[in-house]
Amino acid sequence: MLRERVADDIYVFTSEIYAQVTAGAVVTSDGAILIDTLVFPSEAREIRSFLEGRLNCPVRYVINTHYHADHTYGTCFFPEALVVSHDLCRQLLDTRGRAALASARSNTPDLAAVEIVLPTVVFDQGCLNLHLGNKTVSMWHAPGHSPDGTVCLVEDDRVLFASDIIMPVPYFVDGGYEDFIASLHALKNQGFENIVQGHGEVILRGEIEDKIDDDLRYLAEVHKHALAALEAKDPDAYLESVTIESCGKSRIPLNGVVQTLHRNNLRARYEQLKAAAPHPVKG
Repeated sequence: MLRERVADDIYVFTSEIYAQVTAGAVVTSDGAILIDTLVFPSEAREIRSFLEGRLNCPVRYVINTHYHADHTYGTCFFPEALVVSHDLCRQLLDTRGRAALASARSNTPDLAAVEIVLPTVVFDQGCLNLHLGNKTVSMWHAPGHSPDGTVCLVEDDRVLFASDIIMPVPYFVDGGYEDFIASLHALKNQGFENIVQGHGEVILRGEIEDKIDDDLRYLAEVHKHALAALEAKDPDAYLESVTIESCGKSRIPLNGVVQTLHRNNLRARYEQLKAAAPHPVKG
């Protein structure tokens, strides 16, 4: 696991095991706020050892930014912490999350010690502020990658933990295309110092607006090609021909995983438009 200090009291932890997924810690005079917890027990225990052992800073809160396994499975290794999320995250952890973990355990022995922990503090509208020591973390709903997505802003430092609403390639298959666009627009021109992506490298202040605009252009390209596939003689062949580069993104990030995300985006948007078409569409 990689560890990076992005402000005096803010750390980012990046998995070297799974898709460069990130977690973050806000260190305060009264303990730490942990934002997501990575996937595997070894990583969560390493985070805890660093914060509580090396820094002598007990974890008081764990924020689950959304219910996906790569952001929540480590939560159970912080049993003294209050767990916070959007209300939809709690609901999805209790349903899809439990089912997914039962399936994952059968294929991944390393997950045997993982248990689903349901958040005890939830919000369903507006903004939730966590005040701890000398820090305030503001959370608000940002759906698109998933229905329950939440972003977290460390107020004084202007560091945004954007979860998977910001990642090398936008991915909306479990969320919603229109929601994703709205959530991205809401992040524009907010004066952030850094954005911590849900996967991949930290985005610096001078790169933030370009990154958001680039993601919006990518989503527009996916929509354009999905519309074209509706008119294509062979929609499957057409969608397969649309490369990630032709939509303005690189195939290199996340060790190439972005190519799979891109293909899934195209298929999902095509199926959404096909279902909404006023007349039956072949393919």
